Amino acid sequence: MSEKRRDHKGRILRDGESQRADLKYRFAYTDISGKRKEVTSWRLDKADPTPANKRKGPSLREMERQIEKDRYNHILSNGGEYTVLSLAEKYISLKTGVRINTETGYKTVLNIIRNDPFGSRRIDTVRISDAKAWLIKLQREDGKGYSSIHTIRGVLRPAFQMAEDDDLIRKNPFQFPLSTVIINDSVTREAITEKQQADYLEFIKQDKTYNKYYEAIFILFNTGLRISEFCGLTVSDIDFEKNRIKVDHQLIRASNMQYILQAPKTEKGIRYIPMTVEVADCFRRIISRRKRVRTEPVIGGRVGFLFLDKNSKPTVAQHWEKYMQRIREKYNNDIGRLPLPVITPHICRHTFCTNMAKNGMNPKMLQYIMGHADISVTLNTYTHVQYEDAEKEMKRLYGIV
Repeated sequence: MSEKRRDHKGRILRDGESQRADLKYRFAYTDISGKRKEVTSWRLDKADPTPANKRKGPSLREMERQIEKDRYNHILSNGGEYTVLSLAEKYISLKTGVRINTETGYKTVLNIIRNDPFGSRRIDTVRISDAKAWLIKLQREDGKGYSSIHTIRGVLRPAFQMAEDDDLIRKNPFQFPLSTVIINDSVTREAITEKQQADYLEFIKQDKTYNKYYEAIFILFNTGLRISEFCGLTVSDIDFEKNRIKVDHQLIRASNMQYILQAPKTEKGIRYIPMTVEVADCFRRIISRRKRVRTEPVIGGRVGFLFLDKNSKPTVAQHWEKYMQRIREKYNNDIGRLPLPVITPHICRHTFCTNMAKNGMNPKMLQYIMGHADISVTLNTYTHVQYEDAEKEMKRLYGIV
């Protein structure tokens, strides 16, 4: 009978255990994928002291128990050697048919993870406290906004869930409410008042530089169109006989400057929007003044885009955001006027929705016009009404003058 192997203290070593010449303990094993692996520690048992000037870590037999537990649960050791970055890359590679905006967002998230030491962490070493600490660091030290961190976590939470489902880790460390960890510092998109809207439009109408944008901005304030839907409009989408706008596509420009025509943001985005007389008149003037070009731009098989830039290409969201920024800056430069808050194409849409809610439009009708997939998005607009709005509605219902 062969003699049992012992360590330098005379303790019997188990199968797979050994002690190196430098007195460090080693355990060799085969993981569930059939690969030979090993772990090492300066301590055999939990009660053993860590040698001086050596890094403290779990004892060898603590690690052995975890390995056996992982084997029992069919967990692949070392997280399958995936890092946070490689796991995120794998998760994103499995997402097919994503929109160009989503694809761009994924690239941004990967760049953030790639340039952060956290991205090189092996996934099985990430604990819930580590995940929380990293998100806090992104906000407090790196200056990332709540929405950016929400997007990053929106990739990592399902990515780690995929790892858990694939038996690479025991528990998803990103399964916690984001609001319990970081502060929501997002700026609330507030609608502007009716007076601000009227003053803003009147200024544009009278200004010699920016009056060419009056009709377009009036339409944005009075239809609730998304800016990408607005930029995608062609002459054939405006039905003057039935006084309605056909919305069944949107126009965006990718980071490589490629123009892309695609379906609206949601299935509910495919709709007809009724036109008021004023909106219809604005479209007539736009079409009558539409730039004559030698070769009409063709995107996604469509021609006749209503709004073209100086290069005879269709305008996109960035154009209108810049136009409206410059208009507001010029407006606010007059010290005799009360300054206007930030006004963007989305603020126009939000203001339209708020005005319709204040005027008592049925929420389901408003949901249809806005193209909201979920009525809760529409109903949230009703929370923006003030006491005066509620008082006015009560008087109307009870016939109080």
